[in-house]
Amino acid sequence: MDPIDEKIMNLLRDGKPREFEQLLSKLGHSHNTLRLHLDSLAERGTIVKDKRPAEGRGRPRLTYSASPGSVGVAVTRLNQLTGVVSLSFSRLSQICRF
Repeated sequence: MDPIDEKIMNLLRDGKPREFEQLLSKLGHSHNTLRLHLDSLAERGTIVKDKRPAEGRGRPRLTYSASPGSVGVAVTRLNQLTGVVSLSFSRLSQICRF
């Protein structure tokens, strides 16, 4: 899982739906970067994207929340990625022939 995806999942861990602007202000990444990652997580089923009716005129507002069961998977993956692997160049060339 990408580090930005992990940050998003940490923000959505409590299960409360958050609007795009709330996530944008907390993460500090660009609008397009956040949109790309949120769409990717939604396509994979890791988060749920819901539409809320607009107050008055305008487009409906989107909210994002973690899918049931996806938070534990993200935390487990994060814990698995904390190790460091060291390989010599000769061993690496044996593993990756191309």
